[in-house]
Amino acid sequence: QLQLVESGGDLVQPGGSLRLSCAASGFTLDYYGVAWFRQAPGKEREGVSCISSSGGSGDITNYADSVKGRFAISRDNAKNTVYLQMNSLKPEDTAVYYCAAGFRLCHFKIDEYDYWGQGTQVTVSS
Repeated sequence: QLQLVESGGDLVQPGGSLRLSCAASGFTLDYYGVAWFRQAPGKEREGVSCISSSGGSGDITNYADSVKGRFAISRDNAKNTVYLQMNSLKPEDTAVYYCAAGFRLCHFKIDEYDYWGQGTQVTVSS
């Protein structure tokens, strides 16, 4: 069964850090582009960060302007997992975070991702 499972969401104070994990089973994640999206209550799902498939030219990454300099995406091919390190968290980062896998590229086009996880809740509050 092809599956993505997110973990690492939690309640954290403003300024704190979390690391989200996106683990794949049933397929090899390094052949795929992977993105993190988030959806806050009453808002549309938005792209946060993405990483291209592993290749000779190295991973290509991209970030939403709202998280640049605070979030970092990475992959561990040996563990078939992609991570999202989130630092200097703000209350506006509160959302359900989803990972998605699709054809090789790094982008935020929701309809072009084939596999989705179930989401993990991140709450930033004092």
